[in-house]
Amino acid sequence: MSTGNITVLQLVPRLLSHLLEEPAFWACSSLRRVLSGGEPLLPVTVTTFAERMHADLYNLYGPTEATIDSTSWRCQPQGDEAAIPIGRPISNVHTYVLDSQLRPVPIGGAGELYIGGSGVARGYLHRPELTAERFLPDPFSQIPGARLYRTGDQTRFRADGTLDFLGRLDQQVKIRGFRVELGEIETELARHPAVQDCVVVAHEDDFGTKHLVAYVVPSPEQTVKSAELRHALSVSLPNYMVPAFFVTLPTFPLTPNGKIDRVTLTRTSLQVEADRSQERGPRTPTEEILIGIWQHLLHQESLGPSSQFFACGGHSLLATRLIARIRQTFQVELPVSTIFATPVLADLARTIEAAQQQGISSLPPIEPGQHEFPPLSFGQERLWFLDQLTPGDTAYHARWDFACTDHWQSRC
Repeated sequence: MSTGNITVLQLVPRLLSHLLEEPAFWACSSLRRVLSGGEPLLPVTVTTFAERMHADLYNLYGPTEATIDSTSWRCQPQGDEAAIPIGRPISNVHTYVLDSQLRPVPIGGAGELYIGGSGVARGYLHRPELTAERFLPDPFSQIPGARLYRTGDQTRFRADGTLDFLGRLDQQVKIRGFRVELGEIETELARHPAVQDCVVVAHEDDFGTKHLVAYVVPSPEQTVKSAELRHALSVSLPNYMVPAFFVTLPTFPLTPNGKIDRVTLTRTSLQVEADRSQERGPRTPTEEILIGIWQHLLHQESLGPSSQFFACGGHSLLATRLIARIRQTFQVELPVSTIFATPVLADLARTIEAAQQQGISSLPPIEPGQHEFPPLSFGQERLWFLDQLTPGDTAYHARWDFACTDHWQSRC
């Protein structure tokens, strides 16, 4: 490359990350600009580039339907961005962040990115239905026949007009009732110094339960430990966004154009920390019984005393079921917080044994009280107070209309 006096280089971020590990690439003094696009550019790549190269790095964004590059951002050498912006539209391109009703989203609000301008394609060849779905009339243009392309990407405008890429709308998944943006997890995971590259996917097991799986390529001369990554993510993300499984790979499978082949990646067997529970079997009857309970709840066979509940796919909802099974099997009453405090099976078994020795049995049945009616709950007290404050107010009344098809009989 240096012998060819190359001044401008364009490539996808994954290839750029690999080139930055080659000293011969650092020595390319003729290089003036590097244009990277096609997939999200990681902050760690920008930092490494600034340390090793004497050129400008640009983050480009644009779909094929808008004739490739639509926005551009010159990366800052000393930037502390959690995610690299995709910048501003280039010449003859217009960008809009809109809601589902095609209304502009306020500054800082997330919405879908629409692209207009001279680069928008005519449509898809011989696919009129998909063309009508993705290419819409441009309500903001004065040019007859102008159209917008609906990208399917979630973005937001900063106060200075810069665009942030938040991920694909079709990469949003629901985990235990919460909507999760996979790109947000990848951004946080990529900030760990031991992670060179990462991809997070939602994997559905044979029982229909979705789990987050993080595929990780370690940084050179770094060892990736699942426990460390899980702890680092738990500091910045809620529990339901922390992947249940971490899979370490030497490299990611790539498509012919250099992007990650997610289809091939998701077929990778989840041999996740399989040796963590095979070093020894249960040492006590409590551990043996507890392993059986975990196997039933987590739908996993290779469990042992050193297995960690949340690392094996457990979560807060399963924790409540686990406590119920412990109460039923061992006749001890433990709070749900016990699972979070002692997630390792052997430690939990010792906690159960200690509770048995201390006589912490299941909660006794509730005895009948002296009052004819139970006391009001906090919510009922509030409604009573509002009724006393404004008698006859119907704000909290629920009304129904019924159509009677038979004779009506009233009794007093």
